[in-house]
Amino acid sequence: MPDPSLLRATLARRIHTHATEGQPHQPAALPGVLLMRFDQPAPVACAVYEPCVALIVQGSKRLVLGEQAVHYGEDRLLVVTMDLPVKSVVMEASPARPYLAVGLRLDWRELAALMLEIPPRPQPAGASTHDSRAMSTGAVTAPLLDAFDRLLALLDQPDDIAALAPLIRREIHYRLLVGEAGPRLRQIATVDTQSHQVARAIAHLNTRYAEGLRVEVLAREAGMGLTTFHHHFKALTAMSPLQYQKQLRLTEARRLMLTEHLDASTAAFRVGYESASQFSREYRRLFGAPPAKDIAGQRGPVRAEPRELHAQSA
Repeated sequence: MPDPSLLRATLARRIHTHATEGQPHQPAALPGVLLMRFDQPAPVACAVYEPCVALIVQGSKRLVLGEQAVHYGEDRLLVVTMDLPVKSVVMEASPARPYLAVGLRLDWRELAALMLEIPPRPQPAGASTHDSRAMSTGAVTAPLLDAFDRLLALLDQPDDIAALAPLIRREIHYRLLVGEAGPRLRQIATVDTQSHQVARAIAHLNTRYAEGLRVEVLAREAGMGLTTFHHHFKALTAMSPLQYQKQLRLTEARRLMLTEHLDASTAAFRVGYESASQFSREYRRLFGAPPAKDIAGQRGPVRAEPRELHAQSA
């Protein structure tokens, strides 16, 4: 196996060749793959991250999920196991050494099939409470870098994609399942676990976030008592159900104002707010400025890394 630094350098060249500066790029030939490149540090981006694995091969990023902040770079991978509203900032990037990253949507059917073939491995001793989060980081291994490199190499070998891409995707899922993220992936994918039950309720909330929230309905959806549901929801998302819904609404409202040019009142109503003043207060608390000022200060469309996969190809 080549040295990880050499693999990372090769992967960086592939991403740099195919990515678009400042915008997420999804190669049509490889659905579910996302390439990112920034030539300078990027401002705060808010998006709903879908279940995915992401590697930074150059630079670093800071993510905020509820009350949890995660800083990761070239030596760590990111695994997201359910749709999560996340704030992110690209910390290290320059024209000479741009931020370069690749993401891949997780395929739960692939993981479930692999779980039948691979016996579970024990949780590492002394694992912290953050290990229960639906967003976590793990060590980047040379075999995983090699698999991603071979996957992106197919962009220059289009005749091989149909035969080889499914095999490499399966290998990537295998590497995740036997690595640090394995126990969390099994918890979400196993039907009778509490994590899976909460994930099902979160999927319900993601499709109906503009409606009034009744937490008891979500708890019932998860097959849990209200107190137990609250506990497991916050353990996974670092937020209460109400905070989660609020961030979903505000993130979507910001996207609507940036990409569809809606005014603040219309966007607020669209995502479920009845009070424009309440919307403005909560928007300022999350984004640091009232809606009109924030949108006026933005340049180009909202940057949203893994959510772009969710919205289009995955």
